[in-house]
Amino acid sequence: MPNYKTVFFTLGVLQIILGLSMIVPILAQFFYNQIDSGFISSGLVTIVFGVLFFLSNFDHDKKLNLPQAFLLTSLSWLSIAIFGSLPFIFSDIELSITDAFFESMSGITTTGSTIIANLNETPKAILLWRAMLQWLGGIGIIVMAITLMPIMNIGGMQLFVISTSNTPEKILPKSKEISIRLILIYLSLTIFCALFYKIFGMGFFDSIVHSMTTIATGGFSNYNESIGYFNSSLIELTSIIFIILGSIPFIAYIKYLNGDKKIFFKDSQIKTFIKIIIFSILLIFFYLSIKNQSILEINLRAISFNVISILTGTGYVTQNFSNWGHFPLIYFLILMFIGGCAGSTACGIKIFRVQILYQFISNQLKKIVYPRGIFKIKFENNNVDEKFMDSIISFIFLYILIFFIITALLSINGLNFITAISAAATSISNVGPGLGDIIGPNGNFAQLNDISKWILSLAMILGRLELFAVLVLFIPSFWRRY
Repeated sequence: MPNYKTVFFTLGVLQIILGLSMIVPILAQFFYNQIDSGFISSGLVTIVFGVLFFLSNFDHDKKLNLPQAFLLTSLSWLSIAIFGSLPFIFSDIELSITDAFFESMSGITTTGSTIIANLNETPKAILLWRAMLQWLGGIGIIVMAITLMPIMNIGGMQLFVISTSNTPEKILPKSKEISIRLILIYLSLTIFCALFYKIFGMGFFDSIVHSMTTIATGGFSNYNESIGYFNSSLIELTSIIFIILGSIPFIAYIKYLNGDKKIFFKDSQIKTFIKIIIFSILLIFFYLSIKNQSILEINLRAISFNVISILTGTGYVTQNFSNWGHFPLIYFLILMFIGGCAGSTACGIKIFRVQILYQFISNQLKKIVYPRGIFKIKFENNNVDEKFMDSIISFIFLYILIFFIITALLSINGLNFITAISAAATSISNVGPGLGDIIGPNGNFAQLNDISKWILSLAMILGRLELFAVLVLFIPSFWRRY
């Protein structure tokens, strides 16, 4: 009989931490004189459940086998989404269970899709809690991707192992030390982002909230107009810079601090990421220029911001890009799938998978011309073996397949084509806004029915946890092996 005490012990610790973190919005309630009992009730319930899990599994064996590690990963995100939804239910905004869970899942997975129609009038404690969920989800996925996923050997997340395995020394000897470094870097970037937001015109509260959702590439904002509310080029520039900083591999920061001062210029993922950004901005700019769009309607500033926001899965908007024409919308849909770099807060298929897939296709074409030729696929000067290549191809195929399945389910559930296909893309890629009038830049997800919201919530956690980490739990043979 498998022992899952370690799993539930860890979940108990996470719930206690989550419950204690609700003290922060409680303090905000007192500061802004917007007091209600929602967060107090939610915090107590969360802590009580956490303590029960903690105490009842205190005699755990401190070891996790592979299935238990997978189970812990999925249950961690699910439990945080469940207990993180309680403030939305108990507070004065009184969301339904479905809406509260959707908002919480959107937060912890750093998706940024919202069902709150009037953000401008929403209590500040709720706005702060949404940002905190995204911030916690951002650092959570980084730590998991770099310290846990390589051990699991799933979906290409062994990238960290591949990129460091042939070097004479390890970046840091222990995963615990790596995690501490990552948290400090993440916190530092958040503080600097908040500081620049404040300097360039944001209020104290807005700067704190938006800094958390910027670094997490989550995109929750305090206003219906998102970043466009401020109408400030300096604020948008700050947002662009820190979105990019949150979307590059955090292991690069550790390498930089350890003496590799050229890492940001020689890392192939980062270079490809920047190339995609520049190419996309220029492509859409030239397209809109050819279409004779008014410079007042569209400009390089707006294009740059929205391209970077969509590519990285942040989801901030400054303009209603639905008015830019059909091609930009289709291209934005493609960018949603690509995402940012592995080992960052960004989501999507990830840059390194696109890089390796490109090499694979290129080699297949070369083999047609040179049938006897031997062509190696490399990443960061290391050969990519067949096992790793298989995981890449499997992941991308499964990603696209699940996208179509979600689209079909949403269509069957009554959503129109544009809404269904963009909702599926934005949820599995953890982007935030979709396309069209309903869930586009000027809309939200409140109009969707409950079944659609549950489908999208499932898609969010699948996309956030790299698909395999969740789906493998439903394979009986995986459990029988251990």
